[in-house]
Amino acid sequence: MIRDGQPADVAAIVAIEADVFGADAWHTESVAAELVAPGRRVRVSGDPVSAYAVTMVVGDVADLLRIAVRPEQRRRGLAGALLEDAVVAAAAAGADRMLLEVATDNTAALRLYAGAGFTEVDRRARYYAGGVDAVVLRRSLRSGCGARGSDS
Repeated sequence: MIRDGQPADVAAIVAIEADVFGADAWHTESVAAELVAPGRRVRVSGDPVSAYAVTMVVGDVADLLRIAVRPEQRRRGLAGALLEDAVVAAAAAGADRMLLEVATDNTAALRLYAGAGFTEVDRRARYYAGGVDAVVLRRSLRSGCGARGSDS
């Protein structure tokens, strides 16, 4: 079950952040701020929370800011379900494309995003702690392009 994140979910999200993102993890204040920030959408899955996604829509652009799953809950389709939830909501909010950054060494996430129709548009050198590069990915959300539409 996917639902809107609540203040009671902050501690669980922060714990997942620490497990998944390490030195790049958001802290309690950052996660709490995402719940109320304009244009933000925090969605969680599980009871207790085992996965979450954070998106931001500004005008016609949606950014997938975070998506993470507890390591012991992976390979169960949670990330894919949250990603599709985010894509549908962003399109409904008027976005015509979604952008995200992912570490070049995160092969599981790169496979997830490729399978969901995201394509590489740029790279950011030494974007993450430890000097890991980021791949910038984009997906069209235009209704005429289908669920996994292209930008051409």
